[in-house]
Amino acid sequence: MHLQTIPTDPIEGQKPGTSGLRKKTRVFMGRHYLENYVQAIFNAIGGVQGKSLVIGGDGRYFNDRAIQVILRMAAANGAARAIVGQGGILSTPAASHLIRKRHSDGGLILSASHNPGGPDEDFGLKYNTPNGGPAPEHVTDRVHAESLRLTSYQIVETSDVDLETLGQTALAGMIVEIVDPVADYAALMQQLFDFDAIRALFAGGFRMRFDAMHAVTGPYAKAILEDELGAPRGTVVNGTPLPDFGGGHPDPNPIWAKDLMDLMLGPEAPEFGAASDGDGDRNMIVGRGCYVTPSDSLALLAAQAHLAPAYSAGLKGVARSMPTSAAVDRVAASLGIACYETPTGWKFFGNLLDAGRATICGEESAGTGSDHVREKDGLWAVLLWLNILAVSGKSVAELMAEHWARYGRNYYSRHDYEGIPKADADAVINRLRAALPALAGQTCAGLVVTSADEFGYEDPVDGSVSNGQGIRISFEDGQRAVFRLSGTGTEGATIRVYLEALRTDPGQLTLDPAVALAPVAQAAEAVSRLAEMTGRNRPDVVT
Repeated sequence: MHLQTIPTDPIEGQKPGTSGLRKKTRVFMGRHYLENYVQAIFNAIGGVQGKSLVIGGDGRYFNDRAIQVILRMAAANGAARAIVGQGGILSTPAASHLIRKRHSDGGLILSASHNPGGPDEDFGLKYNTPNGGPAPEHVTDRVHAESLRLTSYQIVETSDVDLETLGQTALAGMIVEIVDPVADYAALMQQLFDFDAIRALFAGGFRMRFDAMHAVTGPYAKAILEDELGAPRGTVVNGTPLPDFGGGHPDPNPIWAKDLMDLMLGPEAPEFGAASDGDGDRNMIVGRGCYVTPSDSLALLAAQAHLAPAYSAGLKGVARSMPTSAAVDRVAASLGIACYETPTGWKFFGNLLDAGRATICGEESAGTGSDHVREKDGLWAVLLWLNILAVSGKSVAELMAEHWARYGRNYYSRHDYEGIPKADADAVINRLRAALPALAGQTCAGLVVTSADEFGYEDPVDGSVSNGQGIRISFEDGQRAVFRLSGTGTEGATIRVYLEALRTDPGQLTLDPAVALAPVAQAAEAVSRLAEMTGRNRPDVVT
């Protein structure tokens, strides 16, 4: 065993976002690539001498090998302790909780979230700060700067660390602590929710299906739903994390979780269905014959959270990302609490949560969470739904019908146009940006534009300003279209178009969503000319 300082070249032009750095797996496996990025992170946070780090990931291809490299580099850089999930496994929300519980100096989370895994698919790595949340932009900017001037990295040359055996070992003076990845997280869930009520629900014959999509939440869902709460064996399907997610796409939406949707909309549907994504921070909720959009789920959870012990005293506030529908806004108004509209990215929620201004947050991309951690949390959302179902005695469809009758219904859909050449995607957005000053008052496909702008945000906690966060176009009668470029893919660009139409007339609360959204969809195409400029006549994914 000996320490080496390895000469290296900078990582040209790679800038991590708050979701870390995502690239094809073979890029991370390339010569010095992972090592350069890890050393840049260590340098950017002032080194790791004497520090404690949490390390784990979603089990995708290269997860275990990357952890061995990170451990040897942490030891070489003088870290005092590395807390690692058994087998290299930690869901993103579990890692956030562990960082906070153990008062560590941050964590390295290995995941490309909902992206596919495998040697020819995607890999990712991000640094979370001591509050358990994603690194803010000023930290990722420093990581980028360090990556450009890096000339060497430090690593200990030694044999692999045993990641399977619980307990402590030493690695070049650093303590490596292998922990149960589920235990601390499960204990936290028990503090938040009425487990006795949920147990009684299952004991009474209630059935559900949880699709873990061969991703990280499988072990968590089995331990909590089946072992602790008494759901029948087999409730959790696809529950073993696999390096390639079983060849599937671990994104919990009606397209990629089609088997679950077919079951829940069919004659043999159980009462409740749910799914989670690659690293466990997203969720999909569906009742018997009733798909719940992420925006509606956020609004319903905010309205009914008081039924769970952790939220019985009420909410301090709620927050949603700008593209998320305004359904939760009317819940907040009814409750008399603040509602914050933020850019996309959980870091913006973290400031509000840390400052005690918000309790529940959510975004349209199936991410929902609360102040129990500083990440979105898929299984948390499922358990809160179960708590509400158990205490209310109502079905998902009944809860949603009552919610819409009280607050109105925000019909909502996201259209993803994936893998568009970056120049074409930029052209669409730039054209829209240039047209904004003249749009108000125009008629597009029969709808009058009432306002049009590019969303900017001034953080109410630290005063930081984030501009260029998406183009918003509001039409008459509460209809809206939002256009954003997404940075979560690894190839080309993704244009996301968000469509929203508010209906408060009781006779229109059960419209087919496609029918309700058709006018705003036509107006969005007319104002953006997306099909003409990209050659895409329809989106790749509709959620």
